[in-house]
Amino acid sequence: MNALRLLIRKNARSINLCRKFSSNIYEPPYLDALKPVVPLYDSLNIEVRGYDYAILESYQALINSIAKEMEIDVEEGWALPPQAMQITTLKPNSDIINSQYNLKIYRRVLQLNDVFTTQLPTLLRAIEASTPAGVSVKVEKHEFHHEEERYIPDKDLLTLKQELDELGGAKKSK
Repeated sequence: MNALRLLIRKNARSINLCRKFSSNIYEPPYLDALKPVVPLYDSLNIEVRGYDYAILESYQALINSIAKEMEIDVEEGWALPPQAMQITTLKPNSDIINSQYNLKIYRRVLQLNDVFTTQLPTLLRAIEASTPAGVSVKVEKHEFHHEEERYIPDKDLLTLKQELDELGGAKKSK
């Protein structure tokens, strides 16, 4: 009887030790040693906006080289369609147009994967220190809508779909 109690106590201690070092009782404890000690950001987007195409392209290349130098995984980079704006200035105290300007805002995005939480502040500080005039930078978590805005819609296909809807939609065969 005493031998049985002793065996139960030994097994209980070993089970408690496994639970202490392992998050799951069904997995071996050495798997926890493979997890990184420093937490990681899954996927981040660095979006760069500016009015000058050439400056924006070279700045995106600079951010890419800084990230590669810090051994941060740059998954990919892409250009987003430019946004066209028309700026109108008026003469003081009147409705008369003084001048009109057509501006385009260019955007570039770099997607980073598995960034250590200790590396990100250093990267952001380097980006902030090297940002040229007229360029803005935004860092955010990568989400599905970032993939959607990446692609330019096919105007011909959209007009054909609209015409089909105006004619009564697609006919279903039985």
